[in-house]
Parts: sequence; C-alpha cells; structure tokens
Amino acid sequence: MAGDDETATAVETLTRPDLAAARDLVSRGVEEGAVVTVVGSCTVEYEGRAASTLGPGERHLLLKPDGSALVHTDEGQQPVNWQPPDCEHEARVDDGGLVVESHRETPEEHLLVRFDRVVHAGAFDLTDERDLSLAGTEADLRERILDDPALVEAGFAPLATERSTPAGAVDVYGEDRDGRTVVLELKRRRVGPDAVGQLGRYVDALERDLHAEAEVRGILVAPSVTDRARRMLAERGLEFVALDPTGGE
Repeated sequence: MAGDDETATAVETLTRPDLAAARDLVSRGVEEGAVVTVVGSCTVEYEGRAASTLGPGERHLLLKPDGSALVHTDEGQQPVNWQPPDCEHEARVDDGGLVVESHRETPEEHLLVRFDRVVHAGAFDLTDERDLSLAGTEADLRERILDDPALVEAGFAPLATERSTPAGAVDVYGEDRDGRTVVLELKRRRVGPDAVGQLGRYVDALERDLHAEAEVRGILVAPSVTDRARRMLAERGLEFVALDPTGGE
C-alpha cells in the first residue's frame, strides 16, 4: 500500500499470486481501510437469515471498508451473495485454500468464500469525490488533537508524536490530568481488531520500558470501530474516542 498519499490512489495488485501472498494482501487491505478485490475459482457458503451454498466457479469478491462484502459472477448487476455494512472481514490460508470470511453478530450472518486458485488480488484506496472533504488523513487527525487536546478528554496533554517504542512508533504520547501516561493510536477510518492489537502492543511495550509503578492508558482514536474491536478494547482495558480527521463528527 502506498499509504496516505493525497496526490494519487494507493494501489497494490497481484497477478496469479500464491495463496499466502493473496492472504497477506487481503489482510493488509482490510486493516488499512482499502477496497479489496479477489478474483479466482471459489466456493461460497452463507448462513444467517437463510442458508446457501455455491459450488466451484470463477467469481469476483469485493470487500469494502464500510464492512460490506459482495460476490459477483460474469452475469447480471446484482451480487450472487453479499453481506451488509458493519461486518468484519478476515482472511487465512486453510486446507490448501484462501478463505475469506465476513461476519456480523446482529443479526447473526456469516459468509465464507474459499478460493482454491487466485488469478488476481488488489487493494485500492478509493475516495468518492462527494466525500473528499471528509476523507482526511491521520496527519489531519493528529493536528486536530494537537490544536485541541480536549477533543480526546479534558486535561489531556500531548508530549510527543511518533515516540519510539520496541513495538513501533506511537502516534501521540502524552499525559492525562492525573499524570498517567497516555498512548494514542490514530486511524482515519473505521477500524477493527487489528488496530486494537496494535495499540495493545504499544501499551505493553511502554509498560515494560517505564518504571514498575507507571500506569499506561491506551486510547484508540478513529471515526468508528467494529463491534468486535469495541469488545476487545473493553477486554484489554483500552479505550476509544470517536473523532473524524476533518471535524465531521
């Protein structure tokens, strides 16, 4: 992925990749909020309001950053199967196939697409021109917080950006009104479990680095998070602040 380059659309494509390479591209694309496409020979299983199975065939899988998933064939304008927004997407290699799953809990729905062969995989950082003013970047989000730290919480004081830790660079490092260390992980789009794991690694690294009595708070700052990510935050004692990069809350 080319990152938040505002002068061009970030694109990563693979032609006839092996399954591990295709899995890695799908996982990166989903984590970074890209539009992800996979074309190849696959089967499709759905369980939810009903149940359905599609046997082997060549199809196009489209994953969108809003959590929707669509499976298309070479005919018609409608997908042969789909999942609505707010689903969580995961990819893995299992039993000699690339498995892409899309799941939501309310109502319970599960889509499983298993590719035995991938002819093309791609990740595209697309922005609809109508929403361009709302897209923003992580740099925009950081500047909003540095200009007005109270957007995170009253009494928050930023001390550094890109602070180095053994787990990587922390986006914003600071203190709360009680003098406790605060780590902010910034994301410009809706995020899922991977972002929670990233924040948790930073918190763990700082807890090891700082003196034994130090309390480190981890706060994920993004426009929104998936239900699973919200549960993981609660389980790990991490926090979430909803904030849009351009002030469009």
